[in-house]
Amino acid sequence: MAADPRIITTTDELAAFCELAKQQPYVTLDTEFLRERTYYSKLCLIQMALPPASAAKAQGGPATLVDPLAPGLSLEPLYDLFRHKATVKVFHAARQDLEIFFHDAGIFPDPLFDTQVAAMVCGFGEQAGYETLVKRIARQPLDKSSRFTDWSRRPLTQAQAEYALADVTHLRAIYEFLSTQLKKTGREAWVAEEAQALVNPETYISRPEDAWERVRTRSGSPRFLAVVRELARFRETYAQTRDIPRSRVFKDDALIELASTKPLTEEDLGKSRLLLREARKGEIAQGILDAVKAGVETTDLPKVIPDEPGRPGNAALSQLLRVLLQAKADAAGVAPKLIASSSELDAIATGVRDLPALSGWRAEVFGHDALRLAQGKIALSAQNGAVKVVPAE
Repeated sequence: MAADPRIITTTDELAAFCELAKQQPYVTLDTEFLRERTYYSKLCLIQMALPPASAAKAQGGPATLVDPLAPGLSLEPLYDLFRHKATVKVFHAARQDLEIFFHDAGIFPDPLFDTQVAAMVCGFGEQAGYETLVKRIARQPLDKSSRFTDWSRRPLTQAQAEYALADVTHLRAIYEFLSTQLKKTGREAWVAEEAQALVNPETYISRPEDAWERVRTRSGSPRFLAVVRELARFRETYAQTRDIPRSRVFKDDALIELASTKPLTEEDLGKSRLLLREARKGEIAQGILDAVKAGVETTDLPKVIPDEPGRPGNAALSQLLRVLLQAKADAAGVAPKLIASSSELDAIATGVRDLPALSGWRAEVFGHDALRLAQGKIALSAQNGAVKVVPAE
């Protein structure tokens, strides 16, 4: 990297680089952002790199930084590149990056390649972190000294610039290696299928009416859950409209306390052990009291789905499915976590069939045999230290 890397700060410079990127088979990208003080991530930096063989001499050269905080800079040239289907947009662990672009412009990169997903498909295990892939594939050290930094401050330091560019320059070797492996194994469609899930808008939409489902509670009382639902709805709406973290309104432990004590007045709120001082008066206090009242008075109670520990064989079948999953994942060289989650295995054991683990490429690797095991059509046997699928007797 040059001693003083060029940082793109104008729309024209960004447009020139993106036009150059459209001539390449792929471009690697990453972002740096802050979210500690906001509800939505604040985009602070974009890193981009073209293939190393590129003779590009555009703004910033084959790898560049884009400053989205620069006055007057529009990201529309980048979004135009996202729409350009001839150039693959390569990210590592893309979800947070995609969330930023979706909320900013309602757009996703197309086509998308996520090296974290590809690494799990290619046998690098469930913890396919970027640093691990840089060491194992690019054979390069990675300086993480600027990992925890305030990316909104300007000017960027030399160390920050080098750290940021490393996140996309090493990614080129990782992408080329993984894409070659996928072609050899015929699993390109697997990664493409996962990319489609990543660009589903529903993944990035937080609806206030559903926010209560993320709150962990010990009580299954419908009335208690109704108050939890209304408190979570108010908190989510308040945080979204003011772009502040949920925890700045009130934290989950305070929410549970409020749902239990059901305060009726600001004086009652003052007795809370967990509620922030700012939430005991004003708009937040009134919102809490209104939410509690709505939860107490509603006739639309949450439907509590009882656990089914009593269904014969559920627990035992779940364990067998875990053994089958590990055996199938080992045979395919794929991370088990990518194929099916523990909750999906439990759901299969209780008869649920509309699950990702039972469709697409996952069905080929695991799902079909999982159903056959659940139906008693196959059994598992230990042979020479390995688990094998055998016909049921």
